[in-house]
Amino acid sequence: MTFSRADFPADFLFGVATSAYQIEGHGAGGAGRTHWDDFAAAPGNVAHAEDGRRACDHYHRWEEDLDFVRDAGFDSYRFSASWARVMPEGRGTVNAEGLDFYDRLVDGMLARGLKPALTLYHWELPSALQDLGGWRNRDIAGWFADYAEVLLGRIGDRVWSTAPVNEPWCVAWLSHFLGHHAPGLRDIRAAARAMHHVLLAHGAAVESARGLGVGNLGAVCNFEHAIPADGSEASAAATRRHDALINRWFVSALFNRQYPEEALDGIAPHLPSGWEKDLDRIAQPLDWFGINYYTRKLVAAAPGPWPGLSEVEGPLPRTRMGWEIHPEGLSDILLRIHEGYTRGLPLIVTENGMAAADRVQAGEVQDPDRIAYLEGHLAAVQRAIAQGVPVRGYHVWSLLDNFEWAFGYDQRFGLVHVDFQNLQRTPKASYHALARALAR
Repeated sequence: MTFSRADFPADFLFGVATSAYQIEGHGAGGAGRTHWDDFAAAPGNVAHAEDGRRACDHYHRWEEDLDFVRDAGFDSYRFSASWARVMPEGRGTVNAEGLDFYDRLVDGMLARGLKPALTLYHWELPSALQDLGGWRNRDIAGWFADYAEVLLGRIGDRVWSTAPVNEPWCVAWLSHFLGHHAPGLRDIRAAARAMHHVLLAHGAAVESARGLGVGNLGAVCNFEHAIPADGSEASAAATRRHDALINRWFVSALFNRQYPEEALDGIAPHLPSGWEKDLDRIAQPLDWFGINYYTRKLVAAAPGPWPGLSEVEGPLPRTRMGWEIHPEGLSDILLRIHEGYTRGLPLIVTENGMAAADRVQAGEVQDPDRIAYLEGHLAAVQRAIAQGVPVRGYHVWSLLDNFEWAFGYDQRFGLVHVDFQNLQRTPKASYHALARALAR
């Protein structure tokens, strides 16, 4: 790495991120069934018919994994809890083993000098709640608030920060309209309701957290730098629709108490009656805002029903996921969110990273492309800071190679390689490079 800690503000936090279902091993510790277990059980949904039953077995190996975070010199560890591990049916009975696990995990972070950055929900909905309609059901806001109260009642006194939902666009649109993630629906009405209810659940969870005296609350959304694929007005209009759906829908509601018109054109007829009355509850005051950024998208108009758009392959180098590498987009997104929405609220890059075809050779994993990727995006953060954007931290996705949802275990995002046969961990060259750069 060509940068060091000294190149960033003295209070800037460097961290690494994971999520519960992707690493813990959901078959252990009394966790309930989730809609990801159900989705993975249907042929063709997940590569190689894989699931998160064992994953990285972080449930049993968490001490070793937290040692990796500490030894690299990171300041914070962004982790998530599984709703179904805490409350196997999503409501009612609490799994004592699950609460004990997160209790130990948080204490383990603190013992290693790490700031615990909690996400309440990173996509594993209890199956019993999916049976009741899941994110299509307005009652989910209350169920989620109850879960937040149970978990934060146990660990809220020790976490450094809390965000209710990771990437609500993925929870709602990717999973209910595009059908790529659990529950795998392709239904505009389901998607519209999920787009609204996930925000309502966010607001309800923030209320629960503040009622318990938990502070440093934020939200985490994913963003793409979207540009037209050509100079036509049709592609420009399609890009505005894409931008409204992925980049503006959630942040507009959280900070401006409104939804963008380009998205409402297609979604409004399918929203629940009286949705406008929920916007004040959704727009709870926050202490920080998190931005997940990976790529840019070239967008063109496409025939067919609304939203009438398609993604076009661009000329830039790509990660193994097929995502273009475009660090400049991160600078643009940070500045845009600061000026148009958060207006001085601290911003944190909560996820940024790349998948590569990493292999262990002679006991080492060389991943120069990842080193270059991280350097480029950290330079983009520096440019945003120089323009007055209050960026306070940066988290690499991810600590470990893990269960990458519909891609199974094929896509490796980790700083630490995991052999999914014997679960041996091997820090990659990028891990060692970051450790040198972050040394105090």
